[in-house]
Amino acid sequence: MLFGSGIAASMIDLFIFHLALQWHHFYDLSTTEVALTIDGFFHAVGWFITVWGLFLLADVRRRAEVHWARWTGAVLAGIGFFQLFDGVVFHKLLRIHQIRYGVDLFVYDLTWIGSAMVLLLIGLLLLRHTRPTQVPA
Repeated sequence: MLFGSGIAASMIDLFIFHLALQWHHFYDLSTTEVALTIDGFFHAVGWFITVWGLFLLADVRRRAEVHWARWTGAVLAGIGFFQLFDGVVFHKLLRIHQIRYGVDLFVYDLTWIGSAMVLLLIGLLLLRHTRPTQVPA
C-alpha cells in the first residue's frame, strides 16, 4: 500500500495535476513561491514513500515468493486510499487546494473521489480474494 500511495502522490497527483495541467499545488493559500516550495516537499515525501514500499517489496522477495496479484491489490488500494484521503481531507475539509479553480467543482470532485473509491474497492477485493488460506490447527 505504501508503494501505491507513493505512486498516487508522486506520479498521478504531482506530475499530472501539479506540473502537466498546472491546475493546483499542494498548498494554494499563499504565494506561487510558497506553493512551489511545498510542492517540492510533497514530491520528496511521495518519492520517499514509493522507495520505502519498494524496499519492503525487496525484503519480501528475499524471504519468500511474491504473490503478484496480492501485491497488485495492495498497490491499487494504496492509490485509492491516497486519492480518497486527498480528495476528502485536503480538498473538502481543510480546503488547502481544490482540483481546479474557476470551474464548477462538482464533476471534478465526483470524478476524483469516485475513482478513488473504485480503485480502493478493487484493491481491497483483490486483497480479500488473494488472502492466504487458513490451515486448521
